[in-house]
Amino acid sequence: MKVKFRSSCMIASALDFIGDKWSMVLVRDMLLHEKTTFKEFTSSDEGIATNLLSSRLKELESLGIITKNKLQGNKKENIYLLTTKGIDLAPIIMELVLWSDQYVRAYHPAMNTSESVSMDKNAVIAHTQNQYRLFADQFKNRIVN
Repeated sequence: MKVKFRSSCMIASALDFIGDKWSMVLVRDMLLHEKTTFKEFTSSDEGIATNLLSSRLKELESLGIITKNKLQGNKKENIYLLTTKGIDLAPIIMELVLWSDQYVRAYHPAMNTSESVSMDKNAVIAHTQNQYRLFADQFKNRIVN
């Protein structure tokens, strides 16, 4: 997929690449909730429409943020996993958690509370990335090429 960039600004360019809300929600679901299938993504509280979900998964795959795989014994269902590029979005997800806790909570008091807000940010990021890698590793030998 060819990305159309609005300007040479690094922030605007990154947002052109991964800035829509659904892409980050999908990365969050994969990274923090270990979701791997279309059905699991549709069960998220945000209620993404299936046509948007399909479009975003294709886009994230074309950008190299996720891979789409089939598992041995189940060639009908796709399994989506984050690539290194996708796993490296963990610091951005963490910063959004911290920023949201500090500034959005006043507008949305029912928002989830994260215990990671009071923990060492870098330790939480490293732990999250390592846990996801361990999770994804369990699929490595079961993927059909």
